Amino acid sequence: MRIVIPIFILAAFGFLLTPPSFSQRPSRTPAVAVAAADVSSTPAFAELLLRRVELEAELEGLILEYTDEFPRVVNLRHEVGLLNAELENLRKTPADQTGRLTLALGKLLVKRSEFSTDLWVLLKSYKEEHPDVKRAQRKIEIYSNAIESILK
Repeated sequence: MRIVIPIFILAAFGFLLTPPSFSQRPSRTPAVAVAAADVSSTPAFAELLLRRVELEAELEGLILEYTDEFPRVVNLRHEVGLLNAELENLRKTPADQTGRLTLALGKLLVKRSEFSTDLWVLLKSYKEEHPDVKRAQRKIEIYSNAIESILK
């Protein structure tokens, strides 16, 4: 005795057992983790990271020959600290704003940290009224305005 089951019943039963495709599956990755991953893969983040690595490599070479008080060592550490702060600020960028974290923005952020370090060095020797200090402050202001206009 043979049992005959109509094909359409088997097809319907098979449909119920078939797992949903990837497009139908809900995402299991939290939005926060996606946002953090998105920021770290942006060109701006990469540009800042590249500059930080370059400075850290230079710093390592100098530390072998000079003390921690050597002016270039002090300046490099200061600039690395500024870049770390910029990287942390980028990590706080909302997921819907990551499209603005372009290479141009990264280059602006790097230049601003360089100019901020230059200003820091100048302020060790000169008062705020000195023309060189004012020039350095103006450069930082120009870069900050450009950065702000991109992030608005």
